[in-house]
Amino acid sequence: MQAAPTHELKALLRLAGPLIASQLAHMLMVLTDTLMMARISPEALAGGGLGAASYSFVSIFCLGVIAAVGTLVAIRQGASDREGATRLTQAGLWLAWVMAIVAALVLWNLSPVLLRLGQTPENVAHASQFLLLLPFALPGYLSFMALRGFTSALGRSSPVMVISLVGTVLNFLCNYALIEGMFGLPKLGLMGIGLVTAIVANLMAVALALYIRYHQAYAAYPIRAGLSRPSMPALRELWRLGLPIGGTYTVEVGLFAFAALCMGTMGSTELGAHQIALQIVSTAFMIPAGLSYAVTMRVGLHYGGGHLLRARHAGRVGIVFGAAMMLGFSLLFWLFPEALVGLFVDRNDPAFAKVFALAVSLLITAAWFELFDGIQTIAMGSIRGLKDAKTTFLVGLGCYWLIGAPAAWIFAFWLDGGAVGVWWGLALGLACAAVSLTWAFEWRMKKMMGGASAPAESVSV
Repeated sequence: MQAAPTHELKALLRLAGPLIASQLAHMLMVLTDTLMMARISPEALAGGGLGAASYSFVSIFCLGVIAAVGTLVAIRQGASDREGATRLTQAGLWLAWVMAIVAALVLWNLSPVLLRLGQTPENVAHASQFLLLLPFALPGYLSFMALRGFTSALGRSSPVMVISLVGTVLNFLCNYALIEGMFGLPKLGLMGIGLVTAIVANLMAVALALYIRYHQAYAAYPIRAGLSRPSMPALRELWRLGLPIGGTYTVEVGLFAFAALCMGTMGSTELGAHQIALQIVSTAFMIPAGLSYAVTMRVGLHYGGGHLLRARHAGRVGIVFGAAMMLGFSLLFWLFPEALVGLFVDRNDPAFAKVFALAVSLLITAAWFELFDGIQTIAMGSIRGLKDAKTTFLVGLGCYWLIGAPAAWIFAFWLDGGAVGVWWGLALGLACAAVSLTWAFEWRMKKMMGGASAPAESVSV
């Protein structure tokens, strides 16, 4: 029998609440980094923002691959296959470690690429300083995300929330101490911000690993046993699903990295304003991002158990609830943009006056696409719960890069829309993705169930 809307929503929110809190905590860490960049200088904010965008673009593919851990473990959990869930988690940790090494090598050799893409030498120099120690965060960050997927798929997301919140506080305190040179510590500037992020990310991974190792709830999943000998079939299965998820994450974040590059060709004012507005928008995005992850778990759990009607219902509930939440953020951005930007820079400081004004304009523009941004990411999560990532990749590639990126360039440079024109291009790409992915989820469910009216409550998957 199909679950009632309120029952599914309650189950979704029980899982999503801690995940949303964890996403917000991670975003607060990024916001802390941005605030500390602004305390150094406008130039550090611009160059650090370029480095942060580069880090996100490179690391997001790895994160997408690791996101497959939660999806596949949820499906195994729905099928009562604990051994399979354990093997997939072990494979996820190995992939995390290998990809962390490769991504770090890429980030350490990125300066020539940024220069060829038209970025100013000053901004590239600041970005390189920020990226010197930051890649050491990758082993811990990706391991933490693999373990997060595992425990969330089991319906236990609270430890992720607690560890993330503690990490956020630690990140702020250590960053502030290094920026201000407190307790006799050296003022390391942008390099110090990267160092703190690396230390905190690895401590968070160790904390979650120890929790899973010693808590009785995970006794049936001996991740540590056999970890030195990962299952090759599990690695292949994880890679097959994770590769298109990583590709989807990359094309989406790549759209925003493209926007940052456009801003960089305009100047430091545009780049700094873009960084501030993007952090505010990204903070709001953490709610549908956490909800999307929970929807993937719920859809995957029902799908793994052969309950396709329940899987479709879970996806629909998540999309509708996420849309309602993002309408609230749209109103917030429209009505109070000055107050939000004022959290980052002082509007009365002459050094930041132009940055402040432009960031306000960008945030008002963002109010128009918040709804679409939330819907598209939750619809993606719904489709992934069906063990289908190719669809999300193809739709994302088309909407972001065949529509969003060209539109951003045309609005900004051909139609002289400048930085605001870039963001209108982003809005068009996200709107296209929201409509296309929602339709794709409904089409996929209808196809799997053999027709809209077919009984599909117990279908073998």
